[in-house]
Amino acid sequence: MRFTALLHHIYDVHRLRAAYFALKRDAAAGVDGETWRSYGERLEENLQDLADRLKRGAYRAKPVRRVYIPKADGRQRPLGVTTLEDKVVQRATVEVLNAIYETDFLGFSYGFRPGRSQHNALDALYAGLLTKKVNWVLDLDIRGFFDSIDHGWLKKFVEHRIADRRVVRLIQKWLNAGVLEDGKRRRVEEGTPQGSSVSPLLANVYLHYAFDLWVRVWRRKYASGDVIVIRFADDIVLGFQERSDAERFLKELAERMRKFALELHPDKTRLLEFGPFAAKNRQRRGEGRPETFDFLGFSAYLREEEKQRNVHSAQADDTQKAASQAERGESRTQAAHAPSHPGAGQMAENRGRGALPLLWRPDELCGAPPVPLLRSATVASRALAPQPKWPRAVGPHASPRFAVAACARIHHPYPLRRLGVIT
Repeated sequence: MRFTALLHHIYDVHRLRAAYFALKRDAAAGVDGETWRSYGERLEENLQDLADRLKRGAYRAKPVRRVYIPKADGRQRPLGVTTLEDKVVQRATVEVLNAIYETDFLGFSYGFRPGRSQHNALDALYAGLLTKKVNWVLDLDIRGFFDSIDHGWLKKFVEHRIADRRVVRLIQKWLNAGVLEDGKRRRVEEGTPQGSSVSPLLANVYLHYAFDLWVRVWRRKYASGDVIVIRFADDIVLGFQERSDAERFLKELAERMRKFALELHPDKTRLLEFGPFAAKNRQRRGEGRPETFDFLGFSAYLREEEKQRNVHSAQADDTQKAASQAERGESRTQAAHAPSHPGAGQMAENRGRGALPLLWRPDELCGAPPVPLLRSATVASRALAPQPKWPRAVGPHASPRFAVAACARIHHPYPLRRLGVIT
């Protein structure tokens, strides 16, 4: 199903106003020098003028100011500073498109999605390594992902769901606006500017078709053992039960990435022996301890003595918490239902929220129950992020009848099989 009428939800003044107030007050100004406070001095007039230009098609995206921030390895990461008006329109567009794509994105995708965070991804990784038969971990790194996104493929991916040409042209305006660096404007033929509001959504759309759908098919057809997947934007970790599956997957993934103008980093992409049985297997072969790998800034490692120390510490914390609740006169029922599994969610701040969609196949996610761990405790009360109610999520004034009429079934110009997304 494709959406044929969406632009009127974007140029709605109420939505633009909400997008303006959601922006950071002290964010850096773009090439026009407009700040949040100066734009708000005549807010209603500016928003009405912006809505009229969007409606007439007279809106023009301004170039992105390029700045660089240092990275840990000594290199510099390019960031794009968009103008405030572009930020407002992009944020409103992302809100509308999220209502569509949140029903499409798969359960193991966590990056920049409503109701999901890096803590949920870390919870999923921890629980997957603890409860599934994972003996090998594939730590993937896509070289310069945000700077390598092919505009042609991205346009086809967006048009697979968005049939409103005005919205597609609006996205193309941001992609073709170019960057301003050292006073010179340079046109960019590929990539999306990091730092813009629409860039994370476009990156998720690109990897959804280039990676997620393909992984789902590969896991069903070719994997001989358990496979877990966690993706946060372009940061991807997979776990395999069999080494042969991991090596075959890595070889076929490299070919898949080349098809969509992407490349795996040869130095940062690693296949490691990891998991509950890795330490014993390496000890039996006379090798050292399993290697560590990083995911979202956290290092994953295996140490039995550290694991036992964490278990005892968590047990003491739970006991002390239950005693404190009893002293404050709280109900005994709440104290009795304190988390009994000491290791549940140690890698996240919000323990027990949205942890385990990776433990099921994507077609089994809907209505999946919590996954029991030791002592019949649960890591997550819900395995899925909240899904939008699609008729009303498109716009604040949309009715179900209008939403059905706007989503007419028409012929796809780019079906997934013709694109090669699904084989």
